[in-house]
Amino acid sequence: MDGLVAVSWGPGRIDLFWRGGDRALWHRRWEGAGWSAPESLGGALASGPAVTAWAVDQMEVFAVFDDGELWDRYWDGGSWHPWESLGGELAGDPAASSWGPDRLDVFALGRDGRTWHRWWDGAPWVEW
Repeated sequence: MDGLVAVSWGPGRIDLFWRGGDRALWHRRWEGAGWSAPESLGGALASGPAVTAWAVDQMEVFAVFDDGELWDRYWDGGSWHPWESLGGELAGDPAASSWGPDRLDVFALGRDGRTWHRWWDGAPWVEW
């Protein structure tokens, strides 16, 4: 287990994410009565993950892959959406935050040594 991160989007709910020995993203959840079995969400992570929740039953997880791009998956309350690239030329672990409904911010260290930022506010992602 590498890069363990946690998020909560409501009372009695905790979601854990980590990079497994197989380099895939792994997930398990607490729903007030016990932990779910771990599940693989796939991918080939070159970094630890970052996660944030922007509303009840809504969360997004990020990681840098071998191509140096930031990739993300999100939970919409019913299912996980496939990995999608947000681009970039990155190195190291990303960080993610949300300060309100439909607002996501993600930061990552670039290969150029600078900190890069993208955000989503309910419309398409704003470029790096």
